Amino acid sequence: MTWHATLSLNHRREGPRTTVRHAHSGPLRILKSLYPEGDAICHNVIVHPPGGLVGGDLLDIRVRVEDGAHAFISTPGATRFYESSELLAEQRVTLDLAAGARLEWLPLETLAYPGCHALNQLTATLAPGAELLAWDVTALGLPTAGQPFDRGRITQRLELPGLWLEQAQIDAADHRLLASPLGLAGQRCLGTLLFAVGESMERTRRERLLDAARAALAGLPPGVQAGATCPNPNLLVVRAVAPLVEPLMTALQSGWAALRQAAWDLSPQPPRIWRV
Repeated sequence: MTWHATLSLNHRREGPRTTVRHAHSGPLRILKSLYPEGDAICHNVIVHPPGGLVGGDLLDIRVRVEDGAHAFISTPGATRFYESSELLAEQRVTLDLAAGARLEWLPLETLAYPGCHALNQLTATLAPGAELLAWDVTALGLPTAGQPFDRGRITQRLELPGLWLEQAQIDAADHRLLASPLGLAGQRCLGTLLFAVGESMERTRRERLLDAARAALAGLPPGVQAGATCPNPNLLVVRAVAPLVEPLMTALQSGWAALRQAAWDLSPQPPRIWRV
């Protein structure tokens, strides 16, 4: 039996409060809206009760943030792509930010189990004045459980139309990609942290954000390699690799906290689910 599930979220500003309206089909839900930082920022947690995807499953998540609203979205656990047949397991995330909207898209990691056949896709569209702080983290196999990524494949696609496009097909049989210094160099966890805006940042702001990101990465956990750059005036990118997912997530959380403070003058408010 396969699961096809959809979830649509629409965040809007109603007076001083960001509220959310949502609709779903299949096993995708959000927990109640939380306001640990006050009414202006709405925190939501997306829950997928089956806990993972196999061949033929599809998760379709669509988020719209309206003018003046600020949403913070995470998940209580990893997205798991389990071993499956030749049928593709898919997660497709579409983020749509109106002018003046802010969104923090910070799900926990994606786990690619040995033998998976997966597509993990994120597309984000930003109107002028919109700002996005997001990450994508993928772990290949479960090395601490003795389950290396020795078979299967996962395609990762990350697109901000007109600003950024990357697509990688990671196949367990592609030893050149997995082992080469020009590929993953033996690392099995990779992460990308993005700060993107709908219109060009002034040079002084870009440099301030880069300085903040690089300072946060100065004391990396053991085994983590990371760097930050601005490939264009609308985007700051932090890329990181590590042998295990936990230190990589720690590094990206530090980068997120620094960018949140530098970009929006907001102190970090990590959700409790990150500490469970």
